Amino acid sequence: MLTVTSVSRSFGDLQVLDEVSFEVRPGRMTGFLGANGSGKTTTMRIVLGVLAAHGGTVAWHGSPVTGGVRQRFGYMPEERGLYPKMAVGEQIAWLGQLHGLDKDTARRNTEHLLDQLELGHRAKDKLEELSLGNQQRAQVAAALVHDPVMLILDEPFSGLDPIAVETVLGVLRERAANGVPVLFSSHQLSVVERLCDDVVIISGGRIAVSGARDELRARYGATRFELVVASDAGWVRDVPGVRVVDVDGPRVVFEPDGGAGVDQVDQVVLEAALRRGAVRSFTPVVPTLGEIFMEAI
Repeated sequence: MLTVTSVSRSFGDLQVLDEVSFEVRPGRMTGFLGANGSGKTTTMRIVLGVLAAHGGTVAWHGSPVTGGVRQRFGYMPEERGLYPKMAVGEQIAWLGQLHGLDKDTARRNTEHLLDQLELGHRAKDKLEELSLGNQQRAQVAAALVHDPVMLILDEPFSGLDPIAVETVLGVLRERAANGVPVLFSSHQLSVVERLCDDVVIISGGRIAVSGARDELRARYGATRFELVVASDAGWVRDVPGVRVVDVDGPRVVFEPDGGAGVDQVDQVVLEAALRRGAVRSFTPVVPTLGEIFMEAI
């Protein structure tokens, strides 16, 4: 397990990380979300030892992260870092050797990964001859070739079409299923929602929200309800203790305004709707990860 505890970092007078703490647990995909400039990449670079923290600690299974441990991590930077004029398979195998693999193991791992990522037929091509999406797949292979004990991926889905996204998702899910902790950032919240087990949202250099995805969805949706009736639902605006979030004809989304308990509000509205006529549906609203993200930041 990777544990980040009270990590801080400044550049001159600008503090970019302020007491950042979170965990990435074995076998779980952790989505690391934040707006541009929120501190995601700086945090990842500190975990990898590229930058030094000005406070706090980074631990692997309870012990400080050393250079030897970091060599066993897999990292994919947001900026592509492979050599454009070198053959794809050759350089991925070479990177595997730099991480300590023998030549034959590096070659076998490379062939297996390129086949998984549907790039096996391009192994002898120079990187610059590949499309941007295929270059991104090659970058994923480079992060995985040495069978890392931890994966840190900065925008791994950038530039990928929907089919390529599914291919990369399958490879990452397989690694997580084998017990590897995976930390990844992405602006594609729909992909993160499908992939992640846990979510960490950073805003202004501070952790705004963290926890299991389903727990966060339950937490943020616990007080919001959707009612669909047979006629116009605008009357819900006049119910005491209710704040209407959205109303569209017979459909209304509402939540308590703070003047009454949740159970009271949902039951009061439901009883009032039944007195007025037919109720088509009445359900708690489960927010999307995008909605949680917007509310958290």
